[in-house]
Amino acid sequence: MEARAIAKGLRIPPRKARLVIDLVRGKDVAEAEKICSNYNSEAARLTLKVLTSAVANACNNLGLDKTKLYVSKAYVDEGQTLKRMNFGSRGHIDPIKKRTCHITIVVSEKN
Repeated sequence: MEARAIAKGLRIPPRKARLVIDLVRGKDVAEAEKICSNYNSEAARLTLKVLTSAVANACNNLGLDKTKLYVSKAYVDEGQTLKRMNFGSRGHIDPIKKRTCHITIVVSEKN
């Protein structure tokens, strides 16, 4: 049995979010929570939020034991890009791309 949680449209670039997701993938839930709470970045705070939601889904909906859970899958997909413009030198316009991402975490129970 596995439970998952998805956060869509987060205002952080996927490249920055993948730094934290790579640390969490494959770890026990308790260890992953410690990593996210001690890592000082916005991506870690958002990842902890999604991880907490996935664990709650596993415990409440499927009746799994929290101490036996681990992060089986964790990945970041690219979301919608917000395109903004900024005035550049000599009268032209510089594009600004504000990237978003979708964070997905799947937790499973160890055998």
